[in-house]
Amino acid sequence: MKMAVQNKATGNKRRRWVGSSILALSLMQLGVAQAQTSPGAEPVAPGASTRQASVSPFGPLKHVKAGLLDVAYAEVGPADGPVVILLHGWPYDIHSYEKVAPLLADKGYRVLMPYARGYGDTRFLSEQSVRNGQPAALASDVIDFMDALKIKQAVLGGYDWGARSADIVSALWPERVKALVSVSGYLIGNQTAGQKPLPPKAELQWWYQFYFATERGRAGYEQNTHDFAKLIWQLASPKWAFDDATFDRSAAALDNPDHVAITVYNYRWRLGLEKGESRYEALEQKLATSPSISVPTITLEGDANGAPHPKAEDYAKRFTGKYEYRLITGGIGHNLPQEDPQAFTKAIIDADNL
Repeated sequence: MKMAVQNKATGNKRRRWVGSSILALSLMQLGVAQAQTSPGAEPVAPGASTRQASVSPFGPLKHVKAGLLDVAYAEVGPADGPVVILLHGWPYDIHSYEKVAPLLADKGYRVLMPYARGYGDTRFLSEQSVRNGQPAALASDVIDFMDALKIKQAVLGGYDWGARSADIVSALWPERVKALVSVSGYLIGNQTAGQKPLPPKAELQWWYQFYFATERGRAGYEQNTHDFAKLIWQLASPKWAFDDATFDRSAAALDNPDHVAITVYNYRWRLGLEKGESRYEALEQKLATSPSISVPTITLEGDANGAPHPKAEDYAKRFTGKYEYRLITGGIGHNLPQEDPQAFTKAIIDADNL
């Protein structure tokens, strides 16, 4: 039975949202739209790159220098509202939260959706930075993002790579996390565990990881990035009838010049084929102990998730605080926030109130 979020005066709010979206689009077309300012953020100025203004229902992207990155992110909701940070997965982008974000904004939340390193308009500040995709690096980016915007604490939500980052932040920096919503639960891994063979059917699900371990795989992904990503979408969410426009809008984020390098590094690191950077070694040592997560948490799983994922009963003990597991039915696959935004939104609100 699918979960729904009650929304008072839904018709009026939908009309207000549509009206504001049309207004934002009109301003962008006139070239006078500017992003709202946030502490430490750099708004998009009139006449700025059309690459930045092409984004979407969220309006112009904002940018902030955070750690190693110039992070591009979308923001909706009141600037003084409680903060929710939504993290996307691979090979998706922030549009997974297109419907979640306005629902949360209607409830008074300030919703931030950053593009991860290697996606969208997010860029490294230095050409010399290693195009590192190891999980500890991506999680550290979240902390750097929060620090740059002077956010002391937030509710974190994510799926796929985004859930992995949210889990790591929750485990290593619990004081920064008010609550957690993680699709597919506890996704913290380590290289030692990655050396252990899985049963044949489980190994088959990870075919792309082994493909990326080869130079042929790197070249193939670089040559066929969009076709490859569409195949992953179809396999991971076999019952999701997304259209070409939905896919193409998100696939544009994969045109980032560092995307292939980040992706390949990530999966090679999991197999021990990339050592990782020394700056993250202390974090990796902590993660190798499979640390528990004590913050209030709701984990979600779609009943038609075709991507590799652990069983709920195998990871429940890793969550030592207030905890709830929800199975979302109705043919819901891997990209749960986009496939069932009401269920994901409800989980965010409920986790915040655990």
